[in-house]
Order: sequence, then structure tokens, then C-alpha cells
Amino acid sequence: MKKIFIYIFLVTIVSNIASAKVIHINYEAKFGILGRVGKIDNKIIINGGKYTIDTTLKLYGIAKMLLGNQKEHYISKGRFVSGKFIPNYYSMSSVKKGKKRVKEYFFNHRKHRIIRLKKRWQNGKLVKNKKVTLKFYATDDLLTLYFNMNRHIQEHKNQHNFTLNVAGLERQKGKVTISVATKRDIKKYRDDLGSSASWYAKAHIVQKSFKNKSGDILLSVSKDGYIKKAVIKDLVMYGDAVLYRK
Repeated sequence: MKKIFIYIFLVTIVSNIASAKVIHINYEAKFGILGRVGKIDNKIIINGGKYTIDTTLKLYGIAKMLLGNQKEHYISKGRFVSGKFIPNYYSMSSVKKGKKRVKEYFFNHRKHRIIRLKKRWQNGKLVKNKKVTLKFYATDDLLTLYFNMNRHIQEHKNQHNFTLNVAGLERQKGKVTISVATKRDIKKYRDDLGSSASWYAKAHIVQKSFKNKSGDILLSVSKDGYIKKAVIKDLVMYGDAVLYRK
């Protein structure tokens, strides 16, 4: 009887692994005169109506030196419904010179509420642990925003501009404006992003690294629905940053 249970358990595990869909979407990053500065590796697992997006950032050369070998890791978990990622949990962490920072977001879609935990360690010792309820509700985090971009554009196909709420963008009260390229201005996008894309759009982001504390991320969406190339405009000192899919 024990062997039968073990056999059933193993078959169940193997069946789940075999049915899971695993997608790798990786990007190389170039930054103005610094050239190639790093890579972003994304692993997406979709299984039984649930998903996990696991993203790591790795720096190269002078960027690695200037940023003190900073390492960043992002995770989004939730439900995959009708081709759309709906997060229940999102985390973003960074490690640099003995300092570790972690933000965790817990989504309660029934109550339209998001709780954020903010933690910081110094040389292995926890020095900050703060819990807050965000003043806005969102159905996207910073990862699902981009991996859902094709769906968002399709859902707002009759709108040139639309606004989304995104957990992780507290500096701008969670709101990001997406502008979809029209026939009249599509040439400007193609100059930066190339001509082989299904959609072109831009996201307006508030961040200190922009010259005017805010700027645009130009996006091209490929035929498979994922971001093909992104150009971050008007960054301080070194010019535009470019992410291109490997």
C-alpha cells in the first residue's frame, strides 16, 4: 500500500511538471556611452491557472563597479486568467555593500487593498521593518505591468492614452499613463525601437534618475505579446538606456 501511495505521489508531481509552461524572456541592457551594462533574466512559469515570474538583474563592467556590485531580484506570483497575469504577491529586493532592502506587496483583490512590508538590513541585522496599507488599489505590479502590456493595449484599443494603477510606483501614487502610438507618430517610435513590432507605446514614469525627475519608457511589443525592445529616455548624465530582447 505504501508503494502505491508513493507511486501516485510521484506520478502527480511529474504530471504537474510536464503540464507547466516555462517561458524564458531575457534582455541585454545598454546605457549611453557606457555601452553594455547588464542583463535582465525573466523566468515565467504558468501551471494550473497560477503563475510565477522570477526576474534577476546582473550588472557588468563599469556599471557593476559604480553601483557597488548591486544585485536585484523581483518575484511576482498570482493567477493567470484569460492570458493575463493577476498578482497576489510581489517582492523587490536589492543587495549592495552589506545592505539589503526588501519590499513585499500582498494583494487583497476582494477588499481592493494592498499591504506593503518594507524591510532593511545592515550587515545582517534588521534595522527597519515597516508595514503600511497603500492609499491606492492596483491589479498590476511592476513585472505584470510589462508582461501584461499586450493585453492592456488590446483592452484599450480605442484609447490613445489610458492610465493604470501599479504596485511599486508609490512615488506617482501608483498611476502610470500609457500612450499608444498612432499612425501619425509611429515613425518617431520606429526610429528608436525598429520597425518589426505589433504595437508601439510609451509609459510615463516618475523617478530620480530622469533629468526632470520623470520621463518616458518607449516600448515595442512583439507578435508573441511580450516586450521586444524598450528605450528609457532622458536619463541623467549618460544618455538613453536600451533594453533589447535576446
